[in-house]
Amino acid sequence: MNKENKTTIVVSSHDIQLDSDYVKWICDVKQRFRNTQIKAAVKVNSEQLLFNWQMGRDLVVRKAEDTWGAGIVEQVSLDLQNEFPLTKGFSARNLWNMKKWYSFYSSVSEAEHLLQNLTDQLDLGSIKLHQIGAEIEEITNDEKLHQVGAEMRFPTLFGFVPWRHHVEIVNRCKSVDEALFYIKKTIENGLSRNALIDILKADLYHTAGTAVTNFSEKLPTIQGKLAQQIIKDTYDLSFVSLPQGYDENALEDALEKNITQFLLELGTGFAFVGRQKEIVVSGKTRKIDMLFYHIHLKCYVVIELKATSFEPEFAGKLNFYVNAVNELIRTPDENPTIGLLICKDKDQTEVQWAFQGIQTPMGVASYDKVKLQEIQAQLPTAEQIQQRIDLAEEEYRLRIKEQ
Repeated sequence: MNKENKTTIVVSSHDIQLDSDYVKWICDVKQRFRNTQIKAAVKVNSEQLLFNWQMGRDLVVRKAEDTWGAGIVEQVSLDLQNEFPLTKGFSARNLWNMKKWYSFYSSVSEAEHLLQNLTDQLDLGSIKLHQIGAEIEEITNDEKLHQVGAEMRFPTLFGFVPWRHHVEIVNRCKSVDEALFYIKKTIENGLSRNALIDILKADLYHTAGTAVTNFSEKLPTIQGKLAQQIIKDTYDLSFVSLPQGYDENALEDALEKNITQFLLELGTGFAFVGRQKEIVVSGKTRKIDMLFYHIHLKCYVVIELKATSFEPEFAGKLNFYVNAVNELIRTPDENPTIGLLICKDKDQTEVQWAFQGIQTPMGVASYDKVKLQEIQAQLPTAEQIQQRIDLAEEEYRLRIKEQ
């Protein structure tokens, strides 16, 4: 064995010689254990979800309310809580959620087809569902045998999403396609319940991927689709407060002070690099409004902010900054830099014409819901302040004379 690959360490007074084979093996052991933990968590979650699915199915298929009366769900809740007093999840409200969950998907004829398409998409991504999907299939096999007719079987994909996430999605979504969009986001990004609620409230399904861009023409197919998905048509900046007549600098200041909220609004994967990022081109210093890095896309994202409506010349400036980042900052193993212009509003035709002839990938979005500071109107003017100073000085002089 090659001595150069060995390292000697002392553990419990015993000499141990470790080589590259050991390092490789122990890394493999650790990864296998992590996979085991993931499989166990998914399996437990899937068992509970399968019960919820079957409970909802029974209430629907058996037409429980018609058969036993309007209060049957409440009665089932009492019976289950009496039998399993230490088990949570048997409230009447939760049973109604189970029924709604099953009905939501089973009432749409193409639901299974949409679910299969989503599973295929995720298999192509960073999460390999087939690695642990077999664990869920073992759970659902018995359930399939007891299915009647064309009843919808428990979708394997659901096992990767916690129950409370499912409840939020079904209660807030109007279509199966919309619900599956949020299921995909939850699985891909490991969203907490609060993070899921945030993107549900932001209506990400209808706003993500609708910005005017040239990504499909200027980026490789896969990266172009991913880039399109992360860009919104309109960004909600209601978390910032600005004075009347604010300019770009004020907007940048507000976003930098609220960078955490801005990152949440931009979406998962964005990392803040800096504001007014300096670049030197031909001896001249230029400054990029805000520079980000997108972890999943593995590329820089140049963001230019405008407190006015879109103007065609904005595209040329953004194009310059994107090219500069590609030449001066980007490394050979990183994907092409993306440019994003966020302005007060935009005209789609103007944006499309402005993009013609530009080779760099870029998009244009708008923002709304900026809070204007009402406190400004309550503050005294400079003249009023001077008058009060003069009055105070006069009162002081009078006091001195009286003394």
